[in-house]
Amino acid sequence: MANEWTTVTASWKGEMTFLGENEAGGVVQMGTLDGKPGIGPMQLLLVGLAGCTGMDIVSILQKKRVKLTDMQVKVRGRRATDYPMVWEEIHVTYLIWGEDVRPKDVEQAIQLSEEKYCSVGIMLGKTAKITSEYRILAPGEKPEG
Repeated sequence: MANEWTTVTASWKGEMTFLGENEAGGVVQMGTLDGKPGIGPMQLLLVGLAGCTGMDIVSILQKKRVKLTDMQVKVRGRRATDYPMVWEEIHVTYLIWGEDVRPKDVEQAIQLSEEKYCSVGIMLGKTAKITSEYRILAPGEKPEG
């Protein structure tokens, strides 16, 4: 499966707007369409990182029978000032809600994702310095900041 081609299509919708679509029909909007803003292509890389590592961590924690109630992955990045303006620094914050969540389990899940499973992060790590942190929160607790 890893050697098979994956195909996506970006269709121009006028001005600087494209709709990206995968073969299954999933759609993402890049640029403003009908007054609604989309996500920029470089931002999509950060979204991809957040989703990739988030899926890894949820899967690993579920296998460890950790009782998650919610999870958010916040990613921020700093781009180079010269073209091609790649991501130079990326910081990932994992917010994990649940009962009796052990830091050891979270740290192991993050390490496995960052070093072995998250292909997006490993690929972005070739050009950017990626750092991370996590916070464990009680169900319903609001994160600071």
